[in-house]
Amino acid sequence: MTVSEQDILASYPQVNAPSEITGYTSNLTEEQKQQLEQFRKELTELGFVDRLDDASLLRFLRARKFDVAKAKLMFVNCEKWRKDFGTNTILEDFHYTEKPLVASMYPQYYHKTDKDGRPVYYEELGKVNLPEMLKITTQERMLKNLAWEYESMTHYRLPACSRKAGVLIETSCTIMDLKGISLSTAYQVLGYVREASVIGQDYYPERMGKFYLINAPFGFSTVFKLFKPFLDPVTVSKIFILGSSYSKELLKQIPPENLPKKFGGNSTAVEQELYLNDEGPWRDTQYIGPEGEAPRSFPL
Repeated sequence: MTVSEQDILASYPQVNAPSEITGYTSNLTEEQKQQLEQFRKELTELGFVDRLDDASLLRFLRARKFDVAKAKLMFVNCEKWRKDFGTNTILEDFHYTEKPLVASMYPQYYHKTDKDGRPVYYEELGKVNLPEMLKITTQERMLKNLAWEYESMTHYRLPACSRKAGVLIETSCTIMDLKGISLSTAYQVLGYVREASVIGQDYYPERMGKFYLINAPFGFSTVFKLFKPFLDPVTVSKIFILGSSYSKELLKQIPPENLPKKFGGNSTAVEQELYLNDEGPWRDTQYIGPEGEAPRSFPL
């Protein structure tokens, strides 16, 4: 039986935790409420019927500073990309069968939640071995897998996390490990990272909760300062650049039992388990709703 978007939305909280910051379902000014309704009305007139819930539309409005015309253009472009890229059916159509092999050459995985109830995403950029990866996969399939993971987060991880937290969870916490990164490694993966950034910013707006860069090499902070003027101040406020003494800061955000041992926590999952188990509330029957358990992009 196919479960409707409305049934799934009704199964978990749709209101964010109380906040003094406006623009969220928990705190809208009268003007923002009017802009939200205007945005929905204009999209409905264009024939859109999916992803028109308050939380989804507010993410596009926040990304465009509540400029309805700009948010509308962003939404329309996103829907076109979803159709062209096959995103609407990617959870059923795409199978990343090479993931167990790729995972050891470019570890990217979710593991449990932070203190705010967000799913925590890890990426070990310093371990990238792109030449070897491209013997068993392609950049196009890597990007398909990225979109698959975003969809899985949207449809499975975040609803389960919201049920557990008792409030709407819309964002993830990212830990990017730069240990071992070199210029050659960075150049290898530059094309993929650029394409991945476009997908994240343009098609999954306002999904970044906090972003920790750990094991940042000497001079990295200086280089980052050059890019800060081009970044949204809200985005910059979510990014933390840490050297090799990062555990204390991570533990302020992530409970020790949820943080992998290799990053200073107590979670004892070994590497291959971390890379493939996808552990979190979305695997706990207590928090799985009508959407069902999160699928896997590869056969176990």
